[in-house]
Amino acid sequence: MTNLRLLMAYDGTDFAGWQAQAGRYRTVQGVLEEAIQKLTGEETRLLCAGRTDAGVHALGQVAS
Repeated sequence: MTNLRLLMAYDGTDFAGWQAQAGRYRTVQGVLEEAIQKLTGEETRLLCAGRTDAGVHALGQVAS
């Protein structure tokens, strides 16, 4: 198993926060996990150093 550190910056305007949620909410975690699965073919669960609320932007947020 490989563990990578992601250092991110994003505009959270169109997101319902960081954490994946049941239902049809677009979240940062959900979008990133989908992209990683498309690239690698593997299902991945990201862990984040902190979460954000809906509409919050990030600069220097870390996940693994």
